[in-house]
Amino acid sequence: MSAITVGAPAQLSAGAPATAPGTVRVRERVIDKIARETAAKVIGGPRDDVSVEVSEWGGGLAVRVAARLPIPDLDDTEAIRSATPVLERARQIQSALAEELARLTGRPIQRVSFAVTGATVPQRRRVR
Repeated sequence: MSAITVGAPAQLSAGAPATAPGTVRVRERVIDKIARETAAKVIGGPRDDVSVEVSEWGGGLAVRVAARLPIPDLDDTEAIRSATPVLERARQIQSALAEELARLTGRPIQRVSFAVTGATVPQRRRVR
């Protein structure tokens, strides 16, 4: 993916000209960083557990995310019963990522592929 050209924002501050000459270029690494941080936030895990690829596709962006999914402690039966099933949660993550990335980048998100690469369980804390 090359540098992305971003159009002018719909609302400008008071006193600014309606159209300013020039272009705005956003480097690929910036979009990748935005996608990685957003994915980690939406998934609810550390950003080190998230891998992201962003490419231009169909007039917008296509995003591939691979991450470990946080799950409840397997000894906590109540938390397991109340947890959302993995496939449903993955679809929720796809939708939330598409909406948030579209808002942050100003570009349409045409596709979000999400691969669950593992699971993370919260660390138990010892009580003294």
